[in-house]
Amino acid sequence: MDFEPWMLLVFPLFFGMGWLAARIDIKELLTESSALPRSYFEGLNFLLNEQQDQAIEAFIEVVKVDPQTIELHFALGSLFRRRGEVDRAIRMHLNLVERADLDEERKQQALFELAQDYLKAGILDRAEDALHRLRGTPYEKQSYEFLLELYQKEKDWLKAIDISQRLTALTGESPGRFAAFFFCELAAAELANKQEEAAVVHLEQALSADAKNVRASMMLGDIELAAGKPADAIERWKKIEQQDAQYLPLVAERVLLAHRQLGGEEAGVNLLRGWLQQYPSLDLMNVLFDAVVAREGAEAAYQLVRDELRRNPSLLGLEKLLEAQLLSYHGERRTDIELVKQLIHDRTRTIGMYRCSHCGFKARQFYWHCPACHSWDSYRPRRTEETGVSP
Repeated sequence: MDFEPWMLLVFPLFFGMGWLAARIDIKELLTESSALPRSYFEGLNFLLNEQQDQAIEAFIEVVKVDPQTIELHFALGSLFRRRGEVDRAIRMHLNLVERADLDEERKQQALFELAQDYLKAGILDRAEDALHRLRGTPYEKQSYEFLLELYQKEKDWLKAIDISQRLTALTGESPGRFAAFFFCELAAAELANKQEEAAVVHLEQALSADAKNVRASMMLGDIELAAGKPADAIERWKKIEQQDAQYLPLVAERVLLAHRQLGGEEAGVNLLRGWLQQYPSLDLMNVLFDAVVAREGAEAAYQLVRDELRRNPSLLGLEKLLEAQLLSYHGERRTDIELVKQLIHDRTRTIGMYRCSHCGFKARQFYWHCPACHSWDSYRPRRTEETGVSP
């Protein structure tokens, strides 16, 4: 392309147009800034200096002067809620919901914020109503998640199941694992009222929602055993091996009890030996240890623990080995072993616990529902030493 003299005129023209546009933008910005009350800038300054109390008071003055500052209303409402001034947050958001001049999108946003205010204040019936009113809005998924949390706190398991199913339909992601636990909770309530048949129905529903739900299989086995059907109970518990074998230690004592009722405890001991060989577990070893001591004596129990300790070294296993030795020794040597065992026990108290994988809460007993963070199925049925988690 050849250079033409007229092109020299184009560059100043473009430069002038850019300068003019910049002047217009700056003028508009200055006009908008001058329209804002002085309190607005004071509030910003307080926020920058982390003086929240003074910032809130300054922004309240802005709202009084100019009620059209919608974003500031939302910001103030959120600040009030975070500070625990829930009454002020409710008034702020309720005012927005009831404003006739507000568009539908803003009203939905205000209703969502209001629902959170009610939750924070513990006004659960109003929170529930507000969250249900958000169905069909952009906040529907979030409202269902809040409702699911709300119904779990209230232990309203039927509503929790309904909401989990609605979430499935909305997102395509199956929360069946959690719905299965809700069915188990319903079954537990039925069992408390001696309604075994209704409990069985809920447990079968749990397995339909999540075929790998170990808790449902455990509870069905318990019902069979209580009904005088130990063979059926054993078959129920055996299915756990296909669902998740790491949960087998939770039913080890039940399996032995059922075999005793059938008059075949040896078969139960052999079953547990096979499980221990395939799925090493300190809890499973402990149950088997007690059974072997009772059936075969201290020496057989010692051999069992020694072999397992060689295969899977652990301090908890060593403590059990010393316990086995104590069954055979007397006198001064027994005293020495007891001293060593006590020293090891003091150490293993911190590593012989179950741990929530979600919040880290530790407990000596196993939970399906973490008592600290309320997560479902967040505990593994293995001691912290086995999982490699530091105390």
